[in-house]
Amino acid sequence: MARGARTAAVTKNPAKTLAATLLLLALLAVVLPLCASQPPLHSQPLPATQSPAAPLPPPQPRVPHAQAGGAARLRRIALGVLLGSLAGFLLSLAFLYAIRVAVLHAGNTPAVARGPVSFTPQISPKSLQCALPSARPLARGPRGTYHKLDLDGDLTVAVKMLDLAAASRAEASPSPSRPASGSRSDMRRVQRQLELLARVRHLNVMSLKAYVRDADRLSLVYDFVPGGSLEDVMKRVRSQQVSLSWDTRNRIAAGVAKGLRHLHFECNPRILHCNLKPSNVMLEEGFEPVLADCGVARLIDSGSPDPESSGSLYAAPECYQSSRYTDKCDIYAFGMILGVLLTGKDPADPFFTGESGRGSLARWLRHMQHSGDTKEALDSSIVGEEVDEEEMVMAVRVAIVCLSELPADRPSSDELVAMLAQLHSF
Repeated sequence: MARGARTAAVTKNPAKTLAATLLLLALLAVVLPLCASQPPLHSQPLPATQSPAAPLPPPQPRVPHAQAGGAARLRRIALGVLLGSLAGFLLSLAFLYAIRVAVLHAGNTPAVARGPVSFTPQISPKSLQCALPSARPLARGPRGTYHKLDLDGDLTVAVKMLDLAAASRAEASPSPSRPASGSRSDMRRVQRQLELLARVRHLNVMSLKAYVRDADRLSLVYDFVPGGSLEDVMKRVRSQQVSLSWDTRNRIAAGVAKGLRHLHFECNPRILHCNLKPSNVMLEEGFEPVLADCGVARLIDSGSPDPESSGSLYAAPECYQSSRYTDKCDIYAFGMILGVLLTGKDPADPFFTGESGRGSLARWLRHMQHSGDTKEALDSSIVGEEVDEEEMVMAVRVAIVCLSELPADRPSSDELVAMLAQLHSF
């Protein structure tokens, strides 16, 4: 364990460690020759000053000058050989240390993986590569198309195919912090993000099972959820094909909040969803929500919302001002989803975008709250018992807080889970 700690310390900042070692050697190279050039100290103490009356000491025999100089020269030669051997030994150690650091650093730089990569033994990379051309399209989105794919062993998966060539054309002038798509550094960045998404393990977050990277396309493989998305269910609710009680809608909202909390607080490094909307909330058996498409929007572009897409209705206002995305942007998108669950309305409905001038779902909810007509904003199909109505009114307030114009006024996902859990106590 101690050896592993030393290795981690070396790889953390090898340049500083190597510089300190070389600086020590340089100091030794300067100081030691100076010490060697000093004349040898006298072997006997100098006689003290004697009084005139004291008898003079007997004369000492003189050593010939040549003999004394030869002895001093031999001592200097021996000391130089010793110091030279020591310096050579230290330089050899430094050279070997530098080689070791270079090897460890090279080992920590991941190679760019091509072809199929699987993170689960249930999916064979070879069978995935062979079956990929037979994938059946399900839906098309602004950042790619969803497909359904049957693999060996009666395993059905969902595949999202991202067009890397289109993303490269869209990035006409990439910033220095985000290299152009297709560069080696960008490919490593995408690979590290994919490996991070594959490590996610949570009931309400869909983890990545495998991926296939081609020259112009990136295919992401997930578990197939036959229940469809929250967007599909809400469409059937509006057409009165499906009835969704407030308890079920509340459970969906709580599951989405727990998924965000896991991404924001329990993943290291944390993950931002960057594209949260009803079509990316899949519903499993019992209407248990699972967040899909987590972090995918940041893989091939800046994650800025497209004004032409439906996902832009769920994007926070600051997303249009800068490409910097924070966890509070995910909270804003959650507020929109909660508003949809409470009102049953689609943010793209002419009710908000038409001549009525309501502007958006967020503005309309704030207006209804200020006018004291919050209950009028609730979906009529779930209005019934008095207790449920009071609970839903409190949930509208939670949605409005999440939809605050200032990011600092929005709660964190950790606080959001606690707020939703307390609704039943009011």
